Amino acid sequence: MTWDPFGTLHQALWIGGAPWTGKSTVARLLAERHGLTTYHHDDRARPGNPLPDDLPVGDQLTVMMAEFGNRFRCAVDDLRALTSPRPILAEGRGLRPELVAPLVDSPGRMVVLVPTELFRQHQLRHRPDGPAIPEQRTRLTRDRMLAAHAVRAARDLGIRVIEIDGKLDPAGVTDVVAEHFHAYLDFEVSER
Repeated sequence: MTWDPFGTLHQALWIGGAPWTGKSTVARLLAERHGLTTYHHDDRARPGNPLPDDLPVGDQLTVMMAEFGNRFRCAVDDLRALTSPRPILAEGRGLRPELVAPLVDSPGRMVVLVPTELFRQHQLRHRPDGPAIPEQRTRLTRDRMLAAHAVRAARDLGIRVIEIDGKLDPAGVTDVVAEHFHAYLDFEVSER
């Protein structure tokens, strides 16, 4: 059992998944609606050397997964030091299902947001830094692989995967996530 002096980890709600899915926006909107404290895991990124572009994508993925594990241990330290009468809402792509699952009492405390391929292609067409250069294509391939890994891990652990297809605006996606977390949010609201 992980040491959790204030019960923060036990009560936390987690949003993980792939880039470009609106995790930070959904977390912000959900926090505003329900008076939650948000922890932005990706903001805790450590400075370091970027992955070499000539490193094979599979090797880049291995390095990133190891780094996610290292950063997650730091995030756990941060989170267990927080106190709040309501759940802390943690979000970030580094919050991997296989890292979070051992900390929670229910897989319902986490969701994983991933873009559909059509939505990813739509976003690429509308980004100013599109995939024209080889480094961007490598990053896109790596992001697809990270997303696929998160989906497999989430499904294996019984964690809900929400596919982002662009049909819902951020408020609509937040509604879906809020409905998923409703038991934890309703409990906390009744505690006021």
